[in-house]
Amino acid sequence: MTDTLLEIDRLSVDYETARGDLKALRDISFDIRKGEIVGIVGESGCGKSTLISSILRLTAPNTRFRQGEVRFKGQDLLQLPERKMRDLRGADISIVFQDPMQTHNPVLSIGQQMLDIQHRSKASKAEKRARAAQMLGAVGIPDPEARLDQFPHEFSGGMRQRIAIAMALMSEPDLLIADEPTTALDATLEVQIIERLQELQQEFNCAILFISHHLGVIAELCDRVVVMYAGAVVESGEVREIFHDPKHPYTRRLIDCDPGHIKERARVLPTIPGEVPDLANLPGGCIFRDRCDLATARCVEVPPLAKLKEGHHAACWLNHKEAAE
Repeated sequence: MTDTLLEIDRLSVDYETARGDLKALRDISFDIRKGEIVGIVGESGCGKSTLISSILRLTAPNTRFRQGEVRFKGQDLLQLPERKMRDLRGADISIVFQDPMQTHNPVLSIGQQMLDIQHRSKASKAEKRARAAQMLGAVGIPDPEARLDQFPHEFSGGMRQRIAIAMALMSEPDLLIADEPTTALDATLEVQIIERLQELQQEFNCAILFISHHLGVIAELCDRVVVMYAGAVVESGEVREIFHDPKHPYTRRLIDCDPGHIKERARVLPTIPGEVPDLANLPGGCIFRDRCDLATARCVEVPPLAKLKEGHHAACWLNHKEAAE
């Protein structure tokens, strides 16, 4: 499609360890179109962080790309020289990290850090400072011109996350990666950050890859969602479709465990029994089989990520007949 901005095509990533290859990502495929917000959701250890680092090529030395491509505007990022990747980072692809308290340099003023980000610009220092103040105002920082001279410790956690978003959007990137940007914030600030991201996404018309384990945030913010489990995509589709008619047992259990879906007071919160499998010693068959209460004899085979309807895919044998029809 001509409006496809980022395309992950059958990406498999391993980490070489003393115990053998840890299969962090296996056969991952999805895309992001210009101007849309795509959410990635799953338990800790499902591969979300590895996916981000693979897109940006900021991986550990023991990382091995076994197969697949990461195409951004038609270019395979995995094949680009490091110099071209540096040119893309921050300019065409930006990221907002999870912990706002660790994002900024504590010994430099916010204004100095925002000037440094604009190192590629040929504008004057005064123009760069004006641009920095403009971006602080855009994310809701009051009296932005004066606050440029303040240091990170003089801001609250919510304000520091807003500043991180402003820094990420300084160059008006085509793709913004938000790595659980609301996890360290309280509920009120979380809502504010979500609303601000929606406003900025419409203003700058950038695509957003939003990483989270909070289903409520995904439902509120995203257009499409990709559900990951143990390094694989188990379901993907429109947010409304996934939340109202989930087709994979793992997706259903995730939604059942969301506190927002609990209707009656209970002493024990719902959980998914069992544990995420050892990625260095994967079991055969369906990756979710040992934790699934709907498993059948056929689950000893690996189910394909089948198309159920336009834009909705799921990797479960229970949907095999539906996909065939």
